[in-house]
Amino acid sequence: MSDDKKVIFSMSGVTKTYKNANTPVLKNIYLSFFYGAKIGILGLNGSGKSTLLKIIAGVDKNYQGDVVFSPGYKVGYLEQEPQLDGSKTVLDVVREGVSETVAILDEYNKINDMFGLPEVYEDADKMQKLMDKQAELQDKIDASNAWELDTKLEIAMDALRTPEGDKKDKRTFRW
Repeated sequence: MSDDKKVIFSMSGVTKTYKNANTPVLKNIYLSFFYGAKIGILGLNGSGKSTLLKIIAGVDKNYQGDVVFSPGYKVGYLEQEPQLDGSKTVLDVVREGVSETVAILDEYNKINDMFGLPEVYEDADKMQKLMDKQAELQDKIDASNAWELDTKLEIAMDALRTPEGDKKDKRTFRW
């Protein structure tokens, strides 16, 4: 089965009722998402859009029904009013969303730096171990197209209409 025909998320019979509410905000919802699909959620204020997204992201677990992700997939969630660390730049905050990829790139760069150390290049075994690790990381980087990470982050920041990436002032994080 091709990836675009693979269902990676499904929600069946989901109902969400808040305490002291007479009617549920979500009632008997069924959804399925295909790999690579672009999803839009539209509705009036108070109709449950944010609640639905919180359930999909796993932030809200207090509901009835079933929510299932295919193994190997995960979802991120950016709150409408995120609580952000004012000591970090906008780019630092956005990079947190891809921290696994950033860690792989950082490790790859660290290995490249180690190739220049005499204790490494003078020891054939250490060199071979580093080259093997570098090849493993290279495969991960290529598979995830991580070489294009900065470009992807710029595109995402533009789409989210964030302030400039180097901004730190917490007040500038309203996007």
